[in-house]
Amino acid sequence: MTDTASHNAQEPSFFKTLGDDFRQTWSELHRTGLKASIGRTFADLQAFYLSTEHKDRLAGMGRGKRWLYLTLWLLKSLFLKLTPTRRVLLVLAFVFLSTGLGWVSYGENVRVDIRLPSVGILLLIVILMLELKDKLLAHEELEAGRAVQHALMPDRSPDVPGWDVWLYTQSANEVGGDLVDYLRLDANRVGITLGDVAGKGLPAALLMAKLQATLRALTTEVDSLAELGSRVNRILHRDGLPNRFATLVYLEVSSDSGRVRVLNAGHMPPILLRGAGLAEMPRGSFALGLLKDVTFAEQQAELGPGDLLIAYSDGLTEAMNASGDFFGEERLRALVPSLARDPSAQVGDRLLAAVEAFVGDAPRHDDLSLVVLKRRP
Repeated sequence: MTDTASHNAQEPSFFKTLGDDFRQTWSELHRTGLKASIGRTFADLQAFYLSTEHKDRLAGMGRGKRWLYLTLWLLKSLFLKLTPTRRVLLVLAFVFLSTGLGWVSYGENVRVDIRLPSVGILLLIVILMLELKDKLLAHEELEAGRAVQHALMPDRSPDVPGWDVWLYTQSANEVGGDLVDYLRLDANRVGITLGDVAGKGLPAALLMAKLQATLRALTTEVDSLAELGSRVNRILHRDGLPNRFATLVYLEVSSDSGRVRVLNAGHMPPILLRGAGLAEMPRGSFALGLLKDVTFAEQQAELGPGDLLIAYSDGLTEAMNASGDFFGEERLRALVPSLARDPSAQVGDRLLAAVEAFVGDAPRHDDLSLVVLKRRP
């Protein structure tokens, strides 16, 4: 096959793509409703373009005044986020669109009638193409980062005799700041990590990679989990960025024991389910990277046959629906006892399904990660 034929075979049809887009848009509008769809669009625009001060001022305005100021502030923010050259082009485009002037150019046997509104439309298209180019380049870089991040994550849950283990992580954006990992320490012991870096996107993902590399380097060198926490904290404090920190739950399990050794650095305490009884482990120390000298303590939990331990990131309890309500710890606690007889993978699937049903069509705002440990009968 020639290069031209191959290119034609791979390039999507313009009209087919447009038809698919219309059907997808119509299906979404039919499912969510026009009013809800428009409302969600404006909510996304406000969240990205408006400052907290502007949002607070809008909340105190009447409906008509609010829409007027919202429109003006959105346009101003859009204008200021453009590069200087594109701002000039945008101003020229609006000037040309507002006038009906033009001129006539004569060439050899050719008469060309040029109207300024047409030039304004052309300038808007050029600006749109430039912005789309930047977005696609950034998207390609994030996709490459996502591929690297996925390669650093385990592709399966660890096989530990006597334990049923299930790991899961899903980022809200192309790359995320949650860390789920495990490392086989010796023939009987496995260390399991669930970390959550403050923030989202690329900065959080880079610090997450730093945290993962540090843990993998140190977990085989130190036996004390308190010392492990101190050494990781000193490294992140030394090499980290201001106001950037990470919370962590590190779990160590052995094939010949039901004991779980736990290091909790500023994270939500894992949930324990023993029979029908629900318990929460004690809270841990400070998050990693905030302070140079922090004292950490090792915790322990003894799991009998059939008992569960669930560690999770705040992307689970802080999952938000379209009304702005959080999934919350109360819903989580109400659901967990019904999972006592399920294997770990089904426990995780049911938790995710409950969050999915609660969130509905609302956009995801945070990464979500889970570690489920179950002691085999």
